[in-house]
Amino acid sequence: MTASEPKSGDGPVKANQASMRARATPILTLSLVGLLAVGGGLAQEVAPSTSQLKAAFLYNFAKFVEWPPEAFGEAKSPIVIGILGEDPIPIRGDLERAIVGKTINNRPLEIKPFRSAVDATNCHLLYIGASEQAHLKQILESLGGASVLTVGETDDFIQKGGMINFIQEKGKFRFQISEATAKSVHLKISSKLLSLASRTAR
Repeated sequence: MTASEPKSGDGPVKANQASMRARATPILTLSLVGLLAVGGGLAQEVAPSTSQLKAAFLYNFAKFVEWPPEAFGEAKSPIVIGILGEDPIPIRGDLERAIVGKTINNRPLEIKPFRSAVDATNCHLLYIGASEQAHLKQILESLGGASVLTVGETDDFIQKGGMINFIQEKGKFRFQISEATAKSVHLKISSKLLSLASRTAR
């Protein structure tokens, strides 16, 4: 018997609770991707591209992270999502469609492509493309302790000091999280997002 299966004497109430827990993770996972079909204007039957999936997750990462007050100039300053790497146009377009008309905690969202990590200290979430793998350590160090949520897609992203890393696991699109690295720059990641991570470094 697995941990999610109810015991024979638990009764219908506990059995139903166990069933709900078993469904919780896939439901939450689908909720992260679900905005793609709604906010991105996609037909429900069309499978999203990798770029569209990344855009949906990036938006949701911003929803489940809390920045320190000093990370914003004013109460309604935008949450800036930065993109660093070659050919940011596909994911930039998908991000723009994913966030259109949306706010997070009454803050608008803004997308900015960056050519250098030094400039990227002026964003709140930074997506670092795979093209930057050779310079990853220098990029992360150049952020200098700024409260920037870093998101990447390379095998050693977490080990080199990144916070969230996209991975393919058993044919599924997943992500890893380093909560400790996020905490070190005063970012608080929601327990809901942590529970969805494939692996979490605390």
